[in-house]
Amino acid sequence: MAAGGDHGSPDSYRSPLASRYASPEMCFVFSDRYKFRTWRQLWLWLAEAEQTLGLPITDEQIQEMKSNLDNIDFKMAAEEEKRLRHDVMAHVHTFGHCCPKAAGIIHLGATSCYVGDNTDLIILRNALDLLLPKLARVISRLADFAKERASLPTLGFTHFQPAQLTTVGKRCCLWIQDLCMDLQNLKRVRDDLRFRGVKGTTGTQASFLQLFEGDDHKVEQLDKMVTDKAGFKRAFIITGQTYTRKVDIEVLSVLASLGASVHKICTDIRLLANLKEMEEPFEKQQIGSSAMPYKRNPMRSERCCSLARHLMTLVMDPLQTASVQWFERTLDDSANRRICLAEAFLTADTILNTLQNISEGLVVYPKVIERRIRQELPFMATENIIMAMVKAGGSRQDCHEKIRVLSQQAASVVKQEGGDNDLIERIQADAYFSPIHSQLDHLLDPSSFTGRASQQVQRFLEEEVYPLLKPYESVMKVSF
Repeated sequence: MAAGGDHGSPDSYRSPLASRYASPEMCFVFSDRYKFRTWRQLWLWLAEAEQTLGLPITDEQIQEMKSNLDNIDFKMAAEEEKRLRHDVMAHVHTFGHCCPKAAGIIHLGATSCYVGDNTDLIILRNALDLLLPKLARVISRLADFAKERASLPTLGFTHFQPAQLTTVGKRCCLWIQDLCMDLQNLKRVRDDLRFRGVKGTTGTQASFLQLFEGDDHKVEQLDKMVTDKAGFKRAFIITGQTYTRKVDIEVLSVLASLGASVHKICTDIRLLANLKEMEEPFEKQQIGSSAMPYKRNPMRSERCCSLARHLMTLVMDPLQTASVQWFERTLDDSANRRICLAEAFLTADTILNTLQNISEGLVVYPKVIERRIRQELPFMATENIIMAMVKAGGSRQDCHEKIRVLSQQAASVVKQEGGDNDLIERIQADAYFSPIHSQLDHLLDPSSFTGRASQQVQRFLEEEVYPLLKPYESVMKVSF
């Protein structure tokens, strides 16, 4: 281990991602125990495959390695690394210490990246496997919310200015659609992962060709056997010393895109909380502000936005790392990757855990929404009123001028006097509009201004969302 502080001590810095936010299962995937145990598993798989293909490795050596996969002396490994200045060789020696009979064949023919890179790929795969059902669960919860409120009219906004009406469920589907794209991208990048495999120092497999005395077929078999044991469908044919660092770009790009989706969703929720139309869950004993007892701050959404910003920036690390990998590899990738890969997944994990909590407890205030609609709908209804007057025998131009004047008067009351929008009252009081006075309630029915929003919600959920979630039914304990 490199020198560092006592990470369990309150006097030493600890990453809040691990100590405060991320789930235990995600933290374990990126733990030293999981990493070094996987190194040992890879050495065992290599030895088993080499034995099967005829190298002089005994069953006793194989059994000794199997029996000590979890017997990791972390203190000895740290001392060995301090002495050797090489983490892989420190663990070769540490594993060999508890496997004296197998010590001579551990890491046979391999380079450090055999365990380092292959372990990273296993970790990436397993970390993605943790994120996928969590994201599916969030989508499922939001789908329930959207379905329940598919027909509830609400004021739409463009440029954060009042626009035509939509529905609460339709707006939620905007969020869901982005998350569905993220789910598809996460699944794609997970399924596209390839094993580095057994490639040797510069990717040419020269050391293994020598071990098998020039038998090209056995070298290919060795690569395939270890790839199969690791649970990958295929391995890279071409590598340098490492797998191409563009893989890291692909993975972190998808996570960064997820961060952008979550940031947009949680920003919308924060704005709606300000409008008092919707709130995230708020516990009975929760304190919104140390100074202002009445406050109900959207702290979960704020946390998601804060961490999403960090997640979005992390993709810059693998972009720059991949661009400067000279020839077959350079070690300036190592320290950077130790940080950015783990942080990206721990951050994404935290965001999804928090967003699930939000999505399961969103609170809607229909009366506030209705009041805001009443403030803006009269202006939006003017075209409908003009059309109704024309049908009743009026002149479009005359009606347009009448409504223009009354609208300006009503707007002045709202903006200059801070009063309510009284345009409809003015229309009701004007004899010119008497032919349609009886139609005003119908013309101002909010549901007549939401277009096909509710039908769009239903079709979207049935045709796009539920089929996408079907593979995750078991982890969500629901049926689509």
